[in-house]
Amino acid sequence: MSEDLTIGKIQVSPRAIASIASEAVLSCYGVVGMSTATLRDGIAEILQVGAYYRGVEVRSVEGHIAIDLYVVVEYGTRISEVAQNIMQSVKFSVEKALGMPVAEVNVHIQGLRISDND
Repeated sequence: MSEDLTIGKIQVSPRAIASIASEAVLSCYGVVGMSTATLRDGIAEILQVGAYYRGVEVRSVEGHIAIDLYVVVEYGTRISEVAQNIMQSVKFSVEKALGMPVAEVNVHIQGLRISDND
């Protein structure tokens, strides 16, 4: 005799997913910070600590997750490699945390910055 052990459902807010994704992004080599989707005066504004989730858009597409990331990278790094690393890291982190497939991770490079090496 089999029993249905489902006693409810779990919902994870897009903001919680965005927090997981932004942590993964910021751990990637070549990333200076996160930016908003909209550019003010054509300039990418790096978000402050605690607001990184604003640089992430999360959508649910037919039971899968689609994530758009708005990133500022280090000037002089190979952008394609940094973006691929971000995609893989975010996909892995979100799928590991949620146990739900990530259909796509889109990286939008909002700007290039020379980091301060003091």
